[in-house]
Amino acid sequence: MADPSSYRPKPGQIPDSPGVYKFRDEHGRVIYVGKAKSLRQRLANYFQDLAGLHPRTRTMVTTAASVEWTVVTTEVEALQLEYSWIKEFDPRFNVKYRDDKSYPYLAVTLNEEFPRVQVMRGAKKKGVRYFGPYAHAWAIRETVDLMLRVFPVRTCSAGVFKRSAQIGRPCLLGYIGKCSAPCVGRISAEEHRELAEEFCDFMAGRTGAYLRRLERRMQEAAEEMEYERAARLRDDIGALKRAMEKSAVVLADATDADLIAVAEDELEAAVQIFHVRGGRVRGQRGWVTDKVEAVTTGGLVEHALQQLYGEERGDAVPKEVLVPALPEPVEPVAQWLSQRRGSQVSLRIPQRGDKKDLMATVGRNAQQALALHKTKRASDLTTRSRALEEIAEALGLDSVPLRIECFDISHLQGEDVVASMVVFEDGLVRKSEYRRFQIKGFEGQDDVRSMHEVIGRRFKRYLQEKQKSGEWTEEPDGGPAAPVDGVLTAAGEPDRADGRPVDDDGRPKRFAYPPKLVVVDGGAPQVAAARRALDELGIDDVAVCGLAKRLEEVWLPTEDDPVVLPRSSEGLYLLQRVRDEAHRFAITYQRNKRSKRLKSSPLDAVPGLGDTRRQALLKHFGSLKKLRAATVDEICEVPGVGRKTAETVAAALAGAAPSAPAVNTATGEIIEDDGAPPAALSAERGQER
Repeated sequence: MADPSSYRPKPGQIPDSPGVYKFRDEHGRVIYVGKAKSLRQRLANYFQDLAGLHPRTRTMVTTAASVEWTVVTTEVEALQLEYSWIKEFDPRFNVKYRDDKSYPYLAVTLNEEFPRVQVMRGAKKKGVRYFGPYAHAWAIRETVDLMLRVFPVRTCSAGVFKRSAQIGRPCLLGYIGKCSAPCVGRISAEEHRELAEEFCDFMAGRTGAYLRRLERRMQEAAEEMEYERAARLRDDIGALKRAMEKSAVVLADATDADLIAVAEDELEAAVQIFHVRGGRVRGQRGWVTDKVEAVTTGGLVEHALQQLYGEERGDAVPKEVLVPALPEPVEPVAQWLSQRRGSQVSLRIPQRGDKKDLMATVGRNAQQALALHKTKRASDLTTRSRALEEIAEALGLDSVPLRIECFDISHLQGEDVVASMVVFEDGLVRKSEYRRFQIKGFEGQDDVRSMHEVIGRRFKRYLQEKQKSGEWTEEPDGGPAAPVDGVLTAAGEPDRADGRPVDDDGRPKRFAYPPKLVVVDGGAPQVAAARRALDELGIDDVAVCGLAKRLEEVWLPTEDDPVVLPRSSEGLYLLQRVRDEAHRFAITYQRNKRSKRLKSSPLDAVPGLGDTRRQALLKHFGSLKKLRAATVDEICEVPGVGRKTAETVAAALAGAAPSAPAVNTATGEIIEDDGAPPAALSAERGQER
């Protein structure tokens, strides 16, 4: 590991001007490329105290052995040079988006004498018009099949075209009217090219004028009583409309825009792009990348723009590019896009209307793509095995942790404190063994104390089940078995085929199967609390670690410094997934618990009063306050409520102390007691843990 001070440039040596810089390792390979408005200020950030650097940046500067730079005139030139160097050197610490597959395009080869319509993949070629990308090649072929009726452009290969020209007989498409057969001279090269250009115009979104022209010709043919020609034109119009229906209208007519959305976590990011032309979604594509450098959402967007438009010119760059976050600074990127298009390009965040709604749809696609990527990665047996082996090696375990339990604490400002336990077996979730806890030992906010209580309660139950099965007959000090929590139980119960203790009815006991590894959501304090709870119970065969969310560091109870797993480690990915699942499960339980508490009413405790009659009472009187002030005779007036029930309701409400008035947290307004929960809870969500 190199010391950055060993290759730090001398003071005043770095120019204070725009430029692009490269970090090289000891073998001379470029490992990182960046751009800066001021090279002096940017590079100075890399040579500060290592403790103040982001972990990924710290890894990069300690891997590098030298740094060099190139001065340019403007920030736009810096952006162009950065893109060129990233393509040339493929540096390992730069974010690089790679397609998870090769997307097919609908291509029209205008660079040939007789243009051809076909499906194309791979690098784009000069002189070829591309439309898409499409998710599936069959979608392109269906669209082309519908449009060839109106635009009978050549679709055959060069070999078939030459063979038909030699024998003077067209292929089958020429006979059925889906090819104009330029191979046998039915149409000249100029006429065929005009037909191909009309095909391109229609695919580019200029559909309205062409359809109106066909409709006029159809009406003229009908007026002239040329009904066969009118019928053909009618069928042509229907075919074009069916082709248009395959791409839904999402924005106003003639809108050309690309919408880019990003979904990310600490280690990976997914990008989804919708290509809208003429107000219709003409293509969709997406990437998933590892976040190998410390980068913001705006930085991810900038990298995506470079990837999308670095090789494009003209109309391939749309008039409008909508993004979830703007690069910083945004002016050079917008100017670079405008240069590539040859006219002004609007780069902005949609704020309202259809474009904002469509951006939300693209964002959901990005979230689903990231989740699918994680699911595919987690479902691979080889990957799971490698992840478990990496965890065992990093934590010094004698065998891989086939069963992992993770615990997390959730609360809202110290209220409704709950905990979750999620279980992963062989790297996969086992939701049937998830458990939820309410913190009972104390009130208030204390994550460390809460973690100690939950771990203690879970493993006390484990020891109880162990006593029942007769597996544990001695205390760790060799003494006789003692009751756990004052409970003495029988032993010798049957086991399942997989070795887990079962009850008499054959069901597995809830806490009878111990984990190999306990993971807690938190750092050193939470890990120490979990270890202390296990030690108090005499359990020494269960490993404990914690995963701190901020820097993804793994903490062990016996180590002062955290274990830092490699960013690309499958073991770290699995631990992160376990921790995130525990957090999701805990916060869902906490929200449900709080919602039930807010919805509780003194009427809930009235025996024999169901939901229907409770609702009828509240609807009749309008609020719980008015119901409390009502007499028994007035309560009897409610349909379905007899005198005995009315007396019970009146007695229950008289004995229940009126609750404190509810307050709207957004406005400070006191809400009248109406038996319904406060509507505004969104302000509290930001303070949940």
